[in-house]
Amino acid sequence: MSDHRSNADAVSGGSVRRALVLAGAGGVLAAGLIGPGAASAQAQSCPDVEVVFARGTAEPAGIGRVGDAFVDALRHDLAGRTVDVYAVSYPASYDFLQSTPVGADDASAHIQATAASCPATSIVLGGYSQGAAAVDLITADPNATFGFGRPMPPAVADHVAAVAVFGNPSTKIGRPLTSISPLYGGKTIDLCNGADPVCSDGDDRPAHSQYVQTGLAQQAADFVAAKLGGHNRSDVLVNASGSAVS
Repeated sequence: MSDHRSNADAVSGGSVRRALVLAGAGGVLAAGLIGPGAASAQAQSCPDVEVVFARGTAEPAGIGRVGDAFVDALRHDLAGRTVDVYAVSYPASYDFLQSTPVGADDASAHIQATAASCPATSIVLGGYSQGAAAVDLITADPNATFGFGRPMPPAVADHVAAVAVFGNPSTKIGRPLTSISPLYGGKTIDLCNGADPVCSDGDDRPAHSQYVQTGLAQQAADFVAAKLGGHNRSDVLVNASGSAVS
């Protein structure tokens, strides 16, 4: 491995570790404002698209409100295709340094299994708040570190069509996933809602729970649908920076 790659890996890994510490604030906000994974894909019933989504801190098992809205919008945008969902199985607890790597390991294992058993399935990876930090771990840090033990081989990136994260703690320190992941950054949309203090320098605490109301879940779905080569909405184009252009 070259010195350049080693340095890049060290920078991305350090950014993710700092973001995990910041994720603590996100958990407190999410729990105050909003309230086991599904079976693995089977070769005999491979979907066209599989969304792997990690919920935010203290949300009930499943994919959470943001995940639900995102998937509903994506299914509308991709009408005619089968879109399955895998809810990342992890505690999503306040013990962020222990909880987040569990989510990263579970998501990574499921993605690798799906890529092997359903190679034609387009995988979409997503996460909100602490779930976004778990996504950071598996896409930005290629090493088994910091409690994360299942890094994805580079070839798996070919099976992941798009990545969507919301309220990502690493964005607060100037390291959005679009810039810290060489393999996934170009197919990622990293959205921060207004003055959400988890992902920006703002102090609008309710903003952290309003990704559905502000339309950013729909915006992410539009971005992902475009990456998948299909879109039922012709009125909007979406770029990875999170801005919409009519």
